[in-house]
Amino acid sequence: MGDRKPSRALIWQQIRYQNKIFWRSPISAFFTIVFPLMFLIVFVTLFGSEGLGDTGVTTAQFYAPALAVFGAVSATYTNLAIGTAISRDEGILKRVRGTPLPPWIYMAGRVGSAVWIAFIAVVIMMGVGVTAYGVNLYAVSLAAALLTFIVGVACFAALGLLVAALAPSGEASPAIANATLLPLAFISDIFVVPSENSPAWLATLGNVFPLKRFAVAFSQAFNPGEVAAAGSSWLDHFHWADLGVMALWLVGGAILAIRFFTWEPRGGERKRSARKRARAAAGA
Repeated sequence: MGDRKPSRALIWQQIRYQNKIFWRSPISAFFTIVFPLMFLIVFVTLFGSEGLGDTGVTTAQFYAPALAVFGAVSATYTNLAIGTAISRDEGILKRVRGTPLPPWIYMAGRVGSAVWIAFIAVVIMMGVGVTAYGVNLYAVSLAAALLTFIVGVACFAALGLLVAALAPSGEASPAIANATLLPLAFISDIFVVPSENSPAWLATLGNVFPLKRFAVAFSQAFNPGEVAAAGSSWLDHFHWADLGVMALWLVGGAILAIRFFTWEPRGGERKRSARKRARAAAGA
């Protein structure tokens, strides 16, 4: 018990430290918090407040939870992938390993901060949706929404660390993160409203990846028709198939991230060898 309390205190300290770093970067805060909100305002302005396509819900009722998911994924997947890879290239991760702080606590602080920021992004988005656009909340489905959020952000945190582990450099990590996230967002019921006229293979492809599973399971907790059809028991509102797919990606992403993660800057051995050869040549 004595070791657990200091560990919790250290993790909390690291979360606070990583939070300060995040909020001191206006670009990160903008694209995680403000950018999805801008999309919500634009979509409601363009499409109005009436029923949206074949969804049976208003524009705000569809886009608020979908864009909340996008903000949560940006906070975990994108920010962890980019921030961790850059910290590795700058030698910060290597220096952390040389301190008395256990490396796992440092990484727990990074992940914990990303999850906390994801939670803030979701609360702000849904808060704006409820207060400004009349988005409905349902007590019976809130537990399902919370569990979906937890599994979803854990999944994308693991995948973000995997991207950081595989990225050849910190400079390449933004391109990799955005090139893998943004195209999926268009086939995952986030930016584009699902339609019966869409090709079936697009829906099948989207179902393979965790982003659509996250968006659909979370959004249906706020869909009046889905909530009414599910029943009066809170257990009826969990989407176990979607949670299962996200859990598989979580486990796979975590295993591969641990396998390929390195605390040393990429190309460190080659750079050290080049410096040794240069010193040897200078000595000769």
